[in-house]
This record gives sequence, structure tokens and C-alpha cells, in this order.
Amino acid sequence: MDFSLYDFLQYSLILALIALLLVVVFVHVSAKMIDQTRHEKEKHFLTADGKEESFPSLMDPPSLELSVVVPSYNEELRLPVMMDEAMEYLEKRQKKNPSFTYEVIVVDDGSKDKTTEVAMKYTKKYGAQKVRVLTLVKNRGKGGAVKMGTLSSRGRLILMADADGATKFADIEKVEEGLESITEKPDNMVISCGSRAHLEEDSVAQRSLFRTFLMYGFHFLVWFFCVRGIKDTQCGFKLFTREAALKTFSSLHVERWAFDVELLFIAQCFDIPVVEVAVNWTEIEGSKLVPFWSWLQMGRDLVFIRLRYLTGAWRLDGVHLNV
Repeated sequence: MDFSLYDFLQYSLILALIALLLVVVFVHVSAKMIDQTRHEKEKHFLTADGKEESFPSLMDPPSLELSVVVPSYNEELRLPVMMDEAMEYLEKRQKKNPSFTYEVIVVDDGSKDKTTEVAMKYTKKYGAQKVRVLTLVKNRGKGGAVKMGTLSSRGRLILMADADGATKFADIEKVEEGLESITEKPDNMVISCGSRAHLEEDSVAQRSLFRTFLMYGFHFLVWFFCVRGIKDTQCGFKLFTREAALKTFSSLHVERWAFDVELLFIAQCFDIPVVEVAVNWTEIEGSKLVPFWSWLQMGRDLVFIRLRYLTGAWRLDGVHLNV
């Protein structure tokens, strides 16, 4: 029996469609919501004298001006540098303006080192009203850690800040200015994202060709599948109004590296204004990001995010998604 090129292309197309259908079915069936059930140990924090107190809820009215959520996984070495810088800034700001109130929530994401012990030293120094440690029983991933910390915060504004201190903490003033630059805030919802996009030209010159290819490939996937108009979705320095944090984090599914993308995707679906602000950034040794495998995982997550929303496995109340 003759087997023409036309037949070959026809069968290849059929196989490709079957494969795509199987992927879509798998993505839909395997979808799940983040388990927000807290272990009993995750419901409390320790005061400076070792007493247990219950964490509040993001659904409560704010009682402070600012909450800083610091996701930390095996960060006993890098965390002190970041915390010293942050606390020095926050204390000086409060001394200058006594009405400025704040808290720092260090979320130990199931670390195997002494991250919790290191963070508790700051609770003992500054008190539990200013520094609280949330120790997760098991590792959830950066997105899961940020979400758990955010859900436990008291601030009118909530800042997500990485434990490595790669962004100068004083740049909070820049993202605050970005927040205030948005005059129309629907239901007081707005997000200000720190951005390293202005540093991209220099970083490309220092990267290998392979890492540059991965970076641009990831940027394309972000633009194609999820978020448009934001040049740097991955900078770990983002400021939310309490209302925007509640709206986005309560709908978040992705727990690991691509959680920032889903967070901004959700924001854009709800028409929450998002502003991007250039910040100072320095690469710090000890990153948990493994170049190839982390990029591969993030790329997979981007495809899964889009497909799961399109197939209805994940839904946003009152939002109709177009293909």
C-alpha cells in the first residue's frame, strides 16, 4: 500500500491532536487548589518570652500600616543581612513618624536548617508585635509560603520581600510612590511591582548564551500565555493594598516559582491596576533557583495555568476568560 506525504502529514496531525487532547485532559484532571488547611502548629506564633499567640486573618480589618512578608527556605545565612537592613530602615522610619506602624512576618517554608531560630532572634530583640515567625510544617514552595504569610498579616499595605536582600529595602519608597501614582483604585485595589527590566541589558552581557535563551524564552511564554504589559513578573519585591492582596491570594493556585505570574494574571483578570517600578537589585549567592530545571518547571506551570483556567478547572468569580 502506497503511503504518500499527504497521508503522513494527515496521520501526524491526528496524532498531534490526540496528544494535545490528552495533555488538556491531564491538566484539567490534575488541577487542584492550594491546601489552605493549617497544621495546628501553623496557627500560632511565639512571643519574645515563648508564649503562643494566634495569627490574625487577612479578612480582618487592618491594624497596622505595613506588613512585610519574607518567604524563607534554608536561609539561616542570608536572612540576617536582609533583616538587619529592613529593621534598621523600618525603625528609623517609625522614629521619624510615630504613626507609622509595621510588622515583619518571616515564613520558614519547612527549612532543614536554623532559619526559624535565626528569625526568632529578631522577635526577641524587637518584640512579637514587630517580628513574627510562621514556621510551616512542610515545604510548600515560595508561592505557598508568601500566601500563608499574607493571609496572616495585619497591614493596610503588604510587601513581599525576598530573604536574600537582593533588592535594597529602602526601595519600598519607590514602590509606594508607584502605588500612589494610580489615581483610580477600584475598591482600593492596586499592586506595585518592583522591576529589574532596566538592568536586563547588563545582565544579558554577563549571562551565557544558553541562560539568555532560557530567559527570553520564559519572557515569551509569560507574554503568550498569561501576562502582558509587565516586563518583569519575577522580581520578589511587590507591594499590595490589603484589598488587592485578599482578592488575588485567595484565588492563587500555584505554589512554586511561577506563582508571581498567576498572581498578576489574576490581577489583570479582575482589572486590578498594576504598576511596574524600577528598583535596585544585586544578585546574591545562594539562590534556590536551579537555572535549567527551575525554568523548565516554570514553563510547564505557565502552560498549565492557562489551560486550567481555559478548561474551567480553575475559576475566578465573575470573570469570563477568552481563549
